[in-house]
Amino acid sequence: MTALTVPVGAAATVPPERRGLARDGVRLMAVRPHVLTSARFSDLPDLLEPGDLVVVNTSGTLPARLTARRTDGATTPVHVSTTLDDGAWVVEVRRPTDDGPETGVEPGTALDLPGGVRLVLRAGFPDPGRPGRLWRAHASPAVSVPGYLARYGRPVRYGHLGAAVDLADVQNVYATEPGSAENASAGRPFTERLLVRLVARGVPVVPLVLHAGVSSPELHEPPAPERYRVPEVTARLVTATRAAGRRVVAVGTTVTRALETVTGEDGVTRPGEGWTDLVLGPDRPARAVTGLVTGLHEPEASHLLLLQAVAGPDLVARAYDAAVAGGYLWHEFGDSMLFLP
Repeated sequence: MTALTVPVGAAATVPPERRGLARDGVRLMAVRPHVLTSARFSDLPDLLEPGDLVVVNTSGTLPARLTARRTDGATTPVHVSTTLDDGAWVVEVRRPTDDGPETGVEPGTALDLPGGVRLVLRAGFPDPGRPGRLWRAHASPAVSVPGYLARYGRPVRYGHLGAAVDLADVQNVYATEPGSAENASAGRPFTERLLVRLVARGVPVVPLVLHAGVSSPELHEPPAPERYRVPEVTARLVTATRAAGRRVVAVGTTVTRALETVTGEDGVTRPGEGWTDLVLGPDRPARAVTGLVTGLHEPEASHLLLLQAVAGPDLVARAYDAAVAGGYLWHEFGDSMLFLP
């Protein structure tokens, strides 16, 4: 692979709408084993065949970034990654200087949040014995997290963005259930019209939910456990599509993670819900997903391993090299790839 970091000047710093494009006007590289083709995202229906299946993640993005005050009076950003079944919060403390992850905090650290909420860091997450980037924390008084974030939070953003973004900028058009700390960005270029065109072509679009936590663009850690739900109708159609010899196209790594969590060694996808810590790779290739829509992100290990589990390492390397050579734009507001067998 030519580059292991985003080429200089290749980061999309604002949404495409602020660059004079429609949501589905970003570039789309169709990646097949023997040919790479450049198109627009609006061409997606023409690149699929009747009987293919598209699976989307209908989790909505929360404004999960808060400003906290330490006991010494200094302020610091906090990202709320998720909430656990027992009501605990999972959070990431960010450095106020360069907005990177703060890994020097200690158990028992108290942070005062807006609205009179105090957050106390209890233990590392997911491993309590290894405090690091993410923390299990206790909030008092107890509040409804979606409602609290809607009032006091802002969307999570990283250094490659040129300015603050609105929640609408990081919301997919088919999002129905708020719960993700970050946008499931592979689905951002979809529009209502594009969804109708897919269905009219004979390509059903079916949902699942995976609430994405705070990612690790700086430390390149694998994703922490995330809450998911795969409905019965989606599981049944995925299995039937594979049995008919058609393609199951996952929109993003979140969809891939959820589908593969509920697909057994027998290739049958079953409904299910809970928490997944699955990381795909050479030892666990994809069983359900045969096609993948994805954005261009810094190729950290977990992201690349998942792409390779679906498309194979050689094809992924060729696609990323072509994206660099072709001047494709990276990150959540950039261009897209469609991997097909």
